[in-house]
Amino acid sequence: MNTPSNMLALGKKAPFFELPNPSKSNEIQSLDDLKGEKGTLVIFICNHCPFVLHVIDKLTELYEDYNEAGIEFIAINSNDVEKYPADSPEKMIEFQIERKFDFPYLYDESQAIAKAYDAACTPDFFFFDDKLDLIYRGQMDDSRPGNHKEVTGEDLIIAFENLLIGEPQEEIQRPSMGCNIKWK
Repeated sequence: MNTPSNMLALGKKAPFFELPNPSKSNEIQSLDDLKGEKGTLVIFICNHCPFVLHVIDKLTELYEDYNEAGIEFIAINSNDVEKYPADSPEKMIEFQIERKFDFPYLYDESQAIAKAYDAACTPDFFFFDDKLDLIYRGQMDDSRPGNHKEVTGEDLIIAFENLLIGEPQEEIQRPSMGCNIKWK
């Protein structure tokens, strides 16, 4: 089922979280510990969703391009692992190794954080400035599995660049699209 993002109100403060990181022996990591100096991209993903698999390599590339500029990525998996064992914390570690991404990938077992962010789909993107105010939410770009458009990361790149040069964000922000979060 193709589920669009809910498009949380711009300007909203990033909801605080403390979640375990399976790749770091379930060390509890918080938004305050992880946030970027200039900006923070919170991404709701999972291991098996075709929409996530479609963009994960480009996301990894964007992270390599923008992390040094002060933008941090934090990925969160909120899926119900009872019904979807492919999204279990053990599989999260495997997925991170297999796809070679270095940004933190946290596990939201209670789903409280997905609800706090009003996340709806995987992938769902929320980009906050240095004060943790929401400045962009929506799609990474126009590409979707099967639509034959190249994965460019264009919408995120524009948001990152606008932040870094101090320009206002685009007024028109298009929703992300993906599999619905697997609620309990």
